[in-house]
Amino acid sequence: MKLARYFLSIALTIGLSTALEDRLEARAVSPSLKYLAVCKAIGLKVPGVYYPGSSLYTKGNSHWASSSDQNATCVVEPSNANDVSFIIKTLGATSTPFAIRSGGHTTNLGFSSTTGVHIALFKFSQIVYHPAPLAADGSVGTVEIGSGLIWDNVYAALERYNVTVVGGRTTGIGVGGFLLGGGYSFLSNQYGLGIDNIVSIEVVLPTGIIITVSATKYPDLFFGLKGGFNNFGIVTKFTLLAYPQAEVWGGSQTFGEDQIAKVNQATVNFLAKVTDPKAAVLPSTFATPINGLQFNGVSLLLFYDSPTPPAGIFDDFLSIPNVASDVSTRRLQSLVQASPANGTFGLRTAFTTLSVKNYSIPLLEQIQNQTNYWGKQSVERSGILVAYAVEPFLPSMTARSKGGAYPHDEFLVPLNLDWTWISESDDMFLIEGAKESARLLLNQAIAEGQDIAGPKQIKYGNYAAADEDLKSIYGPNLDQLRIIKRKYDPGNVMRLAGGYRF
Repeated sequence: MKLARYFLSIALTIGLSTALEDRLEARAVSPSLKYLAVCKAIGLKVPGVYYPGSSLYTKGNSHWASSSDQNATCVVEPSNANDVSFIIKTLGATSTPFAIRSGGHTTNLGFSSTTGVHIALFKFSQIVYHPAPLAADGSVGTVEIGSGLIWDNVYAALERYNVTVVGGRTTGIGVGGFLLGGGYSFLSNQYGLGIDNIVSIEVVLPTGIIITVSATKYPDLFFGLKGGFNNFGIVTKFTLLAYPQAEVWGGSQTFGEDQIAKVNQATVNFLAKVTDPKAAVLPSTFATPINGLQFNGVSLLLFYDSPTPPAGIFDDFLSIPNVASDVSTRRLQSLVQASPANGTFGLRTAFTTLSVKNYSIPLLEQIQNQTNYWGKQSVERSGILVAYAVEPFLPSMTARSKGGAYPHDEFLVPLNLDWTWISESDDMFLIEGAKESARLLLNQAIAEGQDIAGPKQIKYGNYAAADEDLKSIYGPNLDQLRIIKRKYDPGNVMRLAGGYRF
């Protein structure tokens, strides 16, 4: 009887009197029954509601990292922005926890998962190219991209037009989280971050109003969405600048521990000598168990935005003996899928991060020392991988900054600690260990003279730990973001979704 009466209150949620709603809330309805009632109410208007036992529930509720999984009461797949409007108004009126899933690539528990209503954006999958003459910024039109896509699919769809957008570097990355967090790309040295290439955003506000924001329409909200994640509503579509894209050159290489010093030197040389913004490298020092023994090495991604790189740019890397290589001329989608990022799908994973201005040989050696130490600690438990992804972008990246919630006008480059394991009982030890390691590396970089301490240590939100201080992500922008949040979410509906809350 309680469930039936509560269900009635949900079904009438938009027009129900406050007095009746208060009386029903006063009844001791358990959260699980309340969430189920909300799911049923949403299902009266939105047909795509799925429950445990359904393959579509499993698809919508799954995440790349099992450490971010929660068992949602239901998965909802809206078909359009009007569906999203109804859903978010219902969730707000009933104070029901919810999550929003684009690619599901977060590692933090609750950031795109919930025990309440899980909104899967798979049906927001449009890709529409609008060509235009070559502009001064190098763009050749725009592309409308649904927020439920992964970048693999975006690149594949744009191949026939010989254009691309500034998107993810590894397979399986979702469009929504990447762009709402900032967006470091192989193309960032040329065109800036993903958020620097957003022309407009379609967003459903917590009030249910559907608007399109840009630099000239709702500019304050546009600023907030560029790095502000899900604090302001549910994004359904992005319009991005498009750039010419022929075949590219690159791929992955793997080196054994005996070659790490040479890879470190090649990385430092690349930073010191290379100014070509079409070139990018991404070396990741790692430790992983193989047949019960710890194997240390470096996984390297090479990229050049042309079928053939100029002589000399990558020679230092290519001269090092490797144990595996798939470097070739190929389409961008093929290059992205050469990354082994999805090899740890379904395992427990934690990211944490720091930002530096430069990678020196001593800092890279300390990264290797940390890899060795924590690799041993991890293997003694249920560890699968300890990796430190060095991201040596070029200063040209910052020149293309157009601002946003994520501060990136001043040149900083991220270092991503990416640790993977099996057993939930090891969560605390390894998550705290990653933070300890990041602090040690930050202190070394500061001791080397890098001006990155205190308020100058801005961390990339897509790599940051769940409990990261918001000042460390948003710096001087945080107070402004809180004002924007109150303006567009006066009822604080987005508190019901996980993530970094303003």
